[in-house]
Amino acid sequence: MPKKIIVCVDDEKVILTSLISQLNNTFGSQYIYEGFSSAEEAWEYIDEVYSEGLTVDLIICDWLMPRVKGDEFLIRVHKRFPEVKKIMLSGQADIDSVEKAKQEANLLKFISKPWDKDELMSEVSKALS
Repeated sequence: MPKKIIVCVDDEKVILTSLISQLNNTFGSQYIYEGFSSAEEAWEYIDEVYSEGLTVDLIICDWLMPRVKGDEFLIRVHKRFPEVKKIMLSGQADIDSVEKAKQEANLLKFISKPWDKDELMSEVSKALS
């Protein structure tokens, strides 16, 4: 059985690196972690994964990104791949966008930045169990 795949999307490299590092420190080689600095790059990867007959299990995504906001990206993913679990992170998401993502993307959880590591890792565990 292939390892579960976690896709992380954040336009700030330092945050992306920190997020993947925390996941790796918590879960080790239990999962595959892929990081992308834009929704477009992540979408290409997700398409590729599914074309190879694999699946993405969890997306952890920032809200405020250039070109495509996190809620729009997660809604688009949900329309094609509704089984993917989704967590949104942001220090500046507006309430309407979070609600929209909950309704239209089946958002599992919204976590404010800076996030609490234990809270986020707990949500990841729940999402993948």
